[in-house]
Amino acid sequence: MSDTALANRRLSPETKRALSLFARYATIIGLVMMLGAFSILSPQAFPTIGNFTNVINQASLAMIIAGGLTLAVIVGELDLSIGFAASLHGVLVTGLIVRHGLPIPAAIAVILLAGALIGVVNGLIVTKAKVNSVIATLGVGTILVGLSFAYSAGAPIVAGVPEAFFQLSLGRWLFGIPNNIVIMVLVLGGLWLLVEKSAIGQEIQAVGGNPAAARLAGINVDRIKILGFVLSGVCAALTGTLLASRLGSGTTSAADSYLLTAFAAVFLGSATLRDGEFHIVGTFVGALIIAFGFNGLNIFGAPTYSQYILQGAILIVAVGLSSLGRQMAEN
Repeated sequence: MSDTALANRRLSPETKRALSLFARYATIIGLVMMLGAFSILSPQAFPTIGNFTNVINQASLAMIIAGGLTLAVIVGELDLSIGFAASLHGVLVTGLIVRHGLPIPAAIAVILLAGALIGVVNGLIVTKAKVNSVIATLGVGTILVGLSFAYSAGAPIVAGVPEAFFQLSLGRWLFGIPNNIVIMVLVLGGLWLLVEKSAIGQEIQAVGGNPAAARLAGINVDRIKILGFVLSGVCAALTGTLLASRLGSGTTSAADSYLLTAFAAVFLGSATLRDGEFHIVGTFVGALIIAFGFNGLNIFGAPTYSQYILQGAILIVAVGLSSLGRQMAEN
């Protein structure tokens, strides 16, 4: 019996319930406390509709890519290629529009299909070749970096980007709400409905909970795992496209940093509302914590390196809370 199990046996039922509630709501409590503290310390700059809208708008791309990663993690795998893939997609979508003259909708459709294809490749390597997902997706991601440099020669694709492409990310087509926020809500809402309210969502959760039992129940486990990678790949492609639109260029490493942000959001989210389970709502809350934490640091003039320290610390704490919640659920 583990030390955790022995400790839990010595705890009263009331204490266990209190600890379980804390594990579920600690991240939300932390978010509220952080918002309150920043609002008190900077009442003129922080607690404004404009600032909150700007924060969510800036975080929307990280939320989209993290939402896709959540699906891969739910089925029990990790996708380390997403940041590199998003960077490649940003380069490719810009190149398709500028160099090859594709209409913007057609270029975006090609990129989303490319994202799905990368997901299929990741999924096949993991399920058929039986390569560990960390190694497989890291290898694929490295290949994608090479392809990005090969296509762009390492130089940003800037000249000739049409204004309509800028407006994809920077526009406000619906009630004055930034397009990225609208797209993020649609993507996360769609993923939530898929996982929580559909029959295939039940299969996704079954595979993530116990692949052997899912296989005995007649679920095609490999197909579900590949689906998780495909959705992760499509969200990475969409993120790269929107980032290229926001920047007005295709840059080889523009989205690389989204990898750490996405993982921090996903694991922090697994400690939210559920006992160590990965889910879309939790990922959204985790991304909000990271986004508002960065925003507060910027408002108070903290140096750039502090953001990296905060993000790394959040990831460590998130994994720790996730593990604690899972252990408490099992005991």
